[in-house]
Formats: sequence, structure tokens, C-alpha cells
Amino acid sequence: LHPDVYPNTERYTDDRIVSQLNFVPPSLSRQLQSGASSVKLRKILLYNGIGGWDIKRGQETFLDQKCKVPYCEITESKSDMQDAHVVLFQGPPRAGGNKPPHQNWLVFLLESPYHTPGLGSANGLVNWTASYRHDSTIVAPYEKFVAYNASRLTQPQQKNYAAGKTKMVAWFVSNCGARNGRRQYADELAKYIQVDIYGGCGPLQCPRHESNKCFDMLNNDYKFYLSFENSNCRDYITEKFFINGLKHDVIPIVMGAAPEDYVRAAPPHSFIHVDEFESPKHLADYLHLLDKDDKLYNEYFQWKGTGDIINTFFWCRVCALAHDDDRGQSWYNDVEAWWRNSEVCIGTDNWRNRTKPNQLIADMPIVIPRK
Repeated sequence: LHPDVYPNTERYTDDRIVSQLNFVPPSLSRQLQSGASSVKLRKILLYNGIGGWDIKRGQETFLDQKCKVPYCEITESKSDMQDAHVVLFQGPPRAGGNKPPHQNWLVFLLESPYHTPGLGSANGLVNWTASYRHDSTIVAPYEKFVAYNASRLTQPQQKNYAAGKTKMVAWFVSNCGARNGRRQYADELAKYIQVDIYGGCGPLQCPRHESNKCFDMLNNDYKFYLSFENSNCRDYITEKFFINGLKHDVIPIVMGAAPEDYVRAAPPHSFIHVDEFESPKHLADYLHLLDKDDKLYNEYFQWKGTGDIINTFFWCRVCALAHDDDRGQSWYNDVEAWWRNSEVCIGTDNWRNRTKPNQLIADMPIVIPRK
């Protein structure tokens, strides 16, 4: 069943992205080796439409991206429903009628379980999932950092990242009512250290249409940035960390996924997780320590220049799996329980007293192959 390509209860830490990008299904290889003059394109139907996706109809996307398996075409026409090999739904499947036996229904989930509708109506119908979660069929992270050389994860820096900075903590935020209590945490932190809040939840303004100026200010003036997600859920790490934080010359202070998830996704020693500290006051004490010691502060930037955020070529991977005829079809018996259970998201709780994420997947509903 190609365990390096599909979710595996023993290997939660592996997102399988590189394996999927290099995957040529044996059934397709046999067809190509037999001297077949052409491979029939498999249709991928975007049931909710092509809007919002940076792709083109037809085969062009797969050719442009130089997919290892380019033999697919994108359609949004419901008239292709019976012929499509993959039907992608953004949220719960709403399609009626009979589902062809060769067809795989793929549910794409971008937001956390707190911000997605129920999936119970799709139990027994969903074959594949795509989300930021590592136990998805196709892992689709917001961003992915990859080192240029796995044996060199840090390097000396010629820059003092603390130089000229006079302010402590910044936060750009507009959603004030997040389920994880991030605003309350920031307010408590602000009792012990300067926290400047920009946007709809604070007194300071830096308009989104002037984002370059905002991030220049972040680079030049601030030492720390609150990369706080709106939900404390496994693997839920968004652009708030990768773009607002890592891409700039600040130390991201993170709240959201478990510490182990950040360690897996981030360059080494590149962030501070709130759950490393018993309270906002203990965190503030540590930030004051870093503020007074440039050497300690600069240790958080030793990863700079050792890697980059890459394109994970989602559509290439969908196409490769669409051609995997040897595996047989599979489906989620209870996709709702897989997506939303008591160990996936923890509300306003912290991760310190929780089972580590990589121990949880074995207890979750898994994909069951059809014979």
C-alpha cells in the first residue's frame, strides 16, 4: 500500500510530501513501459468551483508545474461528475446521486475544526482528506520549510538582529474572540512586558494595504512577534508563523499547535512556544532576559540562510494518487470523528499535560482499503 505515500499510524511525524511528489504508481509505470502511445487523462472535478485556486482548467497546471505524473485535467463542470476520478469538495460533500465505484471523494480542509462545518453526513463517502494535518491523505500545510542541507541546520550570522531595536512585542490581529483565549493571554503578558497590538483588537493601527511598511516596522523596531493562531489544534500552523514571523527579523512567540508540531515544522531554535512557560509572567521574564543579552537573542536566528519555504505542489500529488490503481479504493468510516475529537483541539487548555500528538494517531479512525 506504499506506506511512505499514504498515512501510516507508525509515522505521524512524516508529512510524506516529498514521497508523494516522487511517486509514480506502479500501474502507471507498467502502462508507460508497455509502450502505450498515450495515457488517458484523469479528471479532477472541483465541485465548489475553480475560484480561489491558482490553477487553470485542463491539463495545463500539471504541465506548467512539471509534475512527475502530469496525466490529469482540472474541470469544474458538474457534467463531468460521473467521469471524474477525483471530486474535490471544500467542506462537507453535497453531491447527490450515485457515486461511481472508481471515483475518490477528496475533502479539502483549510481551517481548524472549530471553524469548519460538521462532516458526519460524509461518513463512508470520503476516500481522501487534504489538510494541514499530518494524518491527512494529502498533507497540505500552509507553508513548508526545508533545509538546503540536512546536516547543516545552523550557520554563523554576520548580523546582530537586536541592533537598533527599542520595542519588545508586536502583534497584528483583527479577530479578538478566538477560541483559545489568545487575547486574554496577550493582555496578561502586557502586564509584565511591552505588547503593542495593531489592528482591530488594539489601539494601534497599521493598515493591511500598507503591509510592507508594517513589516519594515516589525523588522526595525521590535524584538518579538506574537504568532498566535485562532485555535489550539494539532498541526495548525499558518502564515501567522511562517510569513509574519519566520520571514522577518523577529523571534516568533507561538500559540496554536503542540510544541512538537512546531519543532517538526520549523527550523531549529527559531521560535518560543508559550507552553514552555508556566504563565505569561514567566514568559515575560524570559523575554526580558533575551532583551538584555544580544548573544542569547541572536541564537534564535542561527537558522537563517540554511533553508527556505518551498512549493509543495498539491495538484501534482493529487494527480499521482489518482493514477494509483493497485491500491484499491479506501474510505473513512467516520471522517467526522477523525477530524474532530477531544484530542485534536484543546480549547483554552495548554499542551503540557496532553498526550504527545505523535502518539494519538493510532487511536483515530483510519482509512480502510476496499478489497
